[in-house]
Amino acid sequence: MKFASVRVVTPDVDRLVMFYQKLSGIDAVRLADGFAEVRFECATLAISSERLIKLFNVGAATAAANQSAILEFEVDDVDAVFERMNASGTNIVMPTTVMPWGNRSLLLRDPDGNLVNVFSRPGR
Repeated sequence: MKFASVRVVTPDVDRLVMFYQKLSGIDAVRLADGFAEVRFECATLAISSERLIKLFNVGAATAAANQSAILEFEVDDVDAVFERMNASGTNIVMPTTVMPWGNRSLLLRDPDGNLVNVFSRPGR
């Protein structure tokens, strides 16, 4: 089995696509009206409109209602990401901090309120 993607459901696909493009530096691929993918080496972040998610089943997912998952991105330079995202007005939950296990982590909220952890491992 291969882990393929995480899908985020949103009321505003364009706004979320712009956020994750700014965060990652990767251009999204728009596969349909209301659906885009930001393709990383290891997996894909899919961004879907509420309208399209209803194709699975009404009520299968609710946009901007997640309080239990954290999207995590490993980077070489957490401080550079902090500067870029802070300058753009991103909601910074926790500035760059060294965690007890050694990672340097930056916690953000995307425009829908999803928690995002940008981190680097010790020694990088």
